[in-house]
Amino acid sequence: MVTIDRAVRALQAGELVAFPTETVYGLGANAANKEAIARIFALKGRPADHPLIVHLAGPEQLQHWVAEIPPIAAKLAARFWPGPLTLILPKAAQVNTLVTGGQDSIGVRIPAHPIAQQLLGAFGGAIAAPSANRYGRLSPTRAEHVREEFGDAVKTILDGGDSPIGIESTIVACLGNVARLLRPGFITRTQIEQTVGVVLDRGAEAPRAPGDRRQHYAPFTPLALVAGTQLEARIDEHCRRNEKVAVLAMRAASQARSQVTWVDAGKAPAAYAHQLYGRLRTLDQLGCVRILVEAPPILEDWNAVLDRLQRASAAGPPGRVDSG
Repeated sequence: MVTIDRAVRALQAGELVAFPTETVYGLGANAANKEAIARIFALKGRPADHPLIVHLAGPEQLQHWVAEIPPIAAKLAARFWPGPLTLILPKAAQVNTLVTGGQDSIGVRIPAHPIAQQLLGAFGGAIAAPSANRYGRLSPTRAEHVREEFGDAVKTILDGGDSPIGIESTIVACLGNVARLLRPGFITRTQIEQTVGVVLDRGAEAPRAPGDRRQHYAPFTPLALVAGTQLEARIDEHCRRNEKVAVLAMRAASQARSQVTWVDAGKAPAAYAHQLYGRLRTLDQLGCVRILVEAPPILEDWNAVLDRLQRASAAGPPGRVDSG
């Protein structure tokens, strides 16, 4: 059993530590240790221009990492921290650009998970942590997922059980005191707008942010996002070719078929998100030719799930849903 004390010693020694947050498990390093940060990029296979998120125990640590806190950022922090919200702010001069992907902005978050808070409090510094998986692949929501990804390459893993939310944090850029939604998450656009007013879309002026690549959050098995009305027809095509196919749907199967593994994920967005990556990992291990996912509704409560599925999809660019 890995203890908080052991994890702190590992961070102090420049080693990597996997730890739970309320969103997904993070692969953490001392944010002030350039060599340790470089180990994150090397182990994940992460592009050097893809920024990390710096996790803090509390707002009193912000002054070391950010140059200023715009009023809209202060309002969002007051309402949603600790919690699943990452704010993009101007970086402090002394922050190494390896953390920021070479940009003048930095992503910061105060997580709510009790183990993450214990780790950050005991360590006394900031922890830079992307999700604890190979770059572009499914995020881990259990300690066992981290072990599956990295084996002995990550020796220190704090086990906090299932991540309560199960998908990555909402990311809002607050540069120039303007709010831009860069990644949807558990905290919705409406909640953000209720706090700070108008929220802009990404736009050309937005900084790079974690999870903003077209292809991301993907299993190894090709994944297709399929309209519910076309799901049965797509399954029939595979069955006619005697191909094994996995299905993640929002309803029960109409019939049992030997070539089909069917998972009814239900219609509750929070429960669906909580189990999404775990279910996709299970389906990914079945040796199927494709994972067919019934497209969720175009509703705000589903935006974060839809974003992840679109990026994971092998069916084409974000926004496309196969209709046949």
